[in-house]
Amino acid sequence: MALLSIDTNIYSNIILYGLVIAFLTSLPKSWILRPGTKTDNHPSKGSYPLNLGATIRNRWRAWTFLIKGPSIIQDGYNKSNGDPYEVFSPDNRYVFVSKEEHIKEVDSAPDTVLSLQAASKQMLQPKYTMAGFNWFDRRGTEGVGFVRALRTLLTNNLPAVLPELRVSVSKLIDEMHDSHSAVDGKLKSLLDVKVISADVEIGVKHSPLLPMVLRLTALTNARAFFGQELCQNENFMRSAMAYIEQTLALAEIIRLLPSSIAPIFGKVLAKTLTSQKEIFKAMMPIAEERIREKELKALGQKVPIHHDCIQWIMETAPRSNPWSAERIVHELMAIWFGSVHVLTTTIAFAMHDLCLHPEHTEPLRTELRSDAYSEFERTGKGLPLLDSFIKESARLTPVESMSTRRQAIAPFTFSDGTHLAVGDWAVTPLRAMLHDDAHFPEANQFNGFRHVQPAVLEKLTGSNFGSLEAQEPSLLTDVNKHWHVWGTGRMACPGRFYAAAAMKTIIGQFILKFDASLVNEEESRFISWRSFIYPRNRTKVIFRPVEE
Repeated sequence: MALLSIDTNIYSNIILYGLVIAFLTSLPKSWILRPGTKTDNHPSKGSYPLNLGATIRNRWRAWTFLIKGPSIIQDGYNKSNGDPYEVFSPDNRYVFVSKEEHIKEVDSAPDTVLSLQAASKQMLQPKYTMAGFNWFDRRGTEGVGFVRALRTLLTNNLPAVLPELRVSVSKLIDEMHDSHSAVDGKLKSLLDVKVISADVEIGVKHSPLLPMVLRLTALTNARAFFGQELCQNENFMRSAMAYIEQTLALAEIIRLLPSSIAPIFGKVLAKTLTSQKEIFKAMMPIAEERIREKELKALGQKVPIHHDCIQWIMETAPRSNPWSAERIVHELMAIWFGSVHVLTTTIAFAMHDLCLHPEHTEPLRTELRSDAYSEFERTGKGLPLLDSFIKESARLTPVESMSTRRQAIAPFTFSDGTHLAVGDWAVTPLRAMLHDDAHFPEANQFNGFRHVQPAVLEKLTGSNFGSLEAQEPSLLTDVNKHWHVWGTGRMACPGRFYAAAAMKTIIGQFILKFDASLVNEEESRFISWRSFIYPRNRTKVIFRPVEE
């Protein structure tokens, strides 16, 4: 399981033992196939007798999903001819839909039937990973002010925060790169040489990409979400970065355990993996102070003005039932996990593609050096070449192989008769759809500028740059029938405009400062777990400074 922290040695054994225990203790329940479920790859539309041999094969495939999820989803998509198909994991039955009419049925189903909130709750196990945050299964039970905080207030604040982020990101990149040692002749006899090449170039720096990107993403998000005080707290930032991996690992163990013993192990592991407590402890006094300031302001007193998500979430909470400081902190922990996890992996993969396709570097650098960058910082929008490059990278190497997650909290039947029992998930096969020639011409070919309007591409690069004529121009932040990276319809990610701007800021600084190349292009750069694709921690990049 490739995860995001800089140092995993502290608790890797705990995670390993936890997964082994989860596997062994869940065997009695996992070999039982739920009645009414077919044992082939097509969804149930009725009731089928239990077949022991087929059941054993099916449960073996379910456990195999943990390490081969993307390929299993792709195989089902290839065989489905657009029809719904099912995939089992040890704890889930997923029904994948790719036809537009079925996706619309999922999106239009009420939250009382198909719930994104319930699916997220099962994935992240917030009761154990987020300091006791026990979500409701229905979205909006306690208000959805956070949606406005992310979609509107955070987005509108981009012009104020982007110049500051650029300076902070630039400084941190320089500090990290300066701290990396140059390769010397002694490395030829060390183990490290095995993961680079037989011809080691002496005198260059081999920079571990993922830890760099994680620190940059954490810095960027901390400033936008929490403000300067927490952003400059080194202990808090250390815990905030460790929290991403600990959440993924702890939630995974609990998901695989039988429900009868999951709470016991959940509580024990939560005490062992302490980053969530450190984050909660650091944020609570600030949230409490903001609530006091709000009360003083209501009495006519002058209070400080804050431009961060702590403030916006508090201000957009239901007026009839204001959120407590604890509730505000819980919401921020959930947002923090989602944003850092996805942005880090997406940026890392984009940097891989920049190394693999260096012909894109000069046009991107020219765009970043032009007036277009000033316009981007003023509006939070623009930079069409960089926007397209990031989108193309996310298309070919998406973080996820499924999207549009909805858990059935009541029985649901599609128009073709495909049925979801309570607990089943309806999802879309994101990665497979993004690799489908029917949706993206020459889908397996990387073309960093395929999403740019031809006239704009010609103007910015002086050529069509191998543009695919049949490709419809689009933006990274779009949400449409073929682009589910941000989810679909009314449940699409409200923070995607900030996320796109943050990615452009970080990747843009790398492009302006360096020519980048992978130390070893032949080395495996990612690993899968369930439906996720994670960049490997060990991938190293050579950053050669660019002369102005």
